[in-house]
Amino acid sequence: MSDERTARATLTAVAEPGDTFLNRIIDHAGAEQALESIRTGTLPEGLLADVKEVRRLEQWRIRLIAAEPDQDMAVCARFRGRLICPGDPEWPTTLDDLGDGRPYALWLRGPGDLRNACLRSVAVVGSRAASPYGLRAASDFASELADRGWTVISGGALGIDAAAHRGALAADGPTVAVLANGVDVPYPASNEGLFAELARRCLLVSESPPGTHPHRLRFLVRNRVIAALSRGTVIVEAEARSGALNTAGWAAKLGRVVMAVPGPVTSRTSVGCHRLLREEGTTLVTRTEEIIEAVGSIGADLAPPPRTPVLPRDRLEPVTRAILEAFPARGTTGPAELAVKAGVDLTKVNAKLGLLAAAGFVERASAGWRLTASGKAPKPLTGHPEPPEP
Repeated sequence: MSDERTARATLTAVAEPGDTFLNRIIDHAGAEQALESIRTGTLPEGLLADVKEVRRLEQWRIRLIAAEPDQDMAVCARFRGRLICPGDPEWPTTLDDLGDGRPYALWLRGPGDLRNACLRSVAVVGSRAASPYGLRAASDFASELADRGWTVISGGALGIDAAAHRGALAADGPTVAVLANGVDVPYPASNEGLFAELARRCLLVSESPPGTHPHRLRFLVRNRVIAALSRGTVIVEAEARSGALNTAGWAAKLGRVVMAVPGPVTSRTSVGCHRLLREEGTTLVTRTEEIIEAVGSIGADLAPPPRTPVLPRDRLEPVTRAILEAFPARGTTGPAELAVKAGVDLTKVNAKLGLLAAAGFVERASAGWRLTASGKAPKPLTGHPEPPEP
């Protein structure tokens, strides 16, 4: 590796991801000089820092003693992983939107190309303690997005995240898991099989070197990467204190589309989604087409309106339908009364009554005409042959 790449690999081991002070040093003097500043405890010339920031140099210097970038790269090579840095062809430029909070480098595992995968991507995230409703919604959204050529990005966690990854895999589509631990560490352990499949077919991404185990802060910090890599974030389910809301917050800060799925008002796993939906800037989504419309090209990815049930009477021409609507809900009526109520001459009413009877809407009775059962409670058409046109 070049000295620059070695320096960035080392920095991922000694500092917490996305440290704004470290990124300021890198921007000012480069990654190699940032590493030298940690070794010596001195700031690059011309860079100002407060007392708390200078103390962090000492913390990083202590961690530097245990850093082994060459070994990290060797471990990475064993599972055919790689390190990508800003400026590399595979580096997604959308990460630059994070400014001082962007990653120093990324560790990748899997055959997918991260930059290409993120060109058309949607983050699908939510609660770990997901309901069957949420799991079904996440899986269906991810599968349909993958079918339409969109990459599904999530965090590899239990619940909604895992359902989203599995939905995309089931559709043989691209999906990316952004982890809070090393790409060789299966966490949670129950998702080990899922991670193995992602590594074989798609991508695992981490800001931390191989062998790194997660802690709570890293889960929150990695959420900014999920938000930055995607065009928009869908919150499928979220409790009042869900980490998915943190991802939504980052998406909003970065100018990405924030979407939420409504759920039962009695479900605690939908409290966070409903709170988002009460805030300005959140888009309510219930269909994959609506997600694509929100994040896709203006004018090119419009969602078609939801299909409404088509009733047999909807196919009737206006005069015939007016006569049918003139029938009382109960009892019988005669042609003269129908003519008055419908505003149609008697000759036309008599002509249409026979056709309405042939279509099954009305029937003769001893005292005139009345509605049949189907005329009283019409059912939507379900793909069967259309009724005859009276």
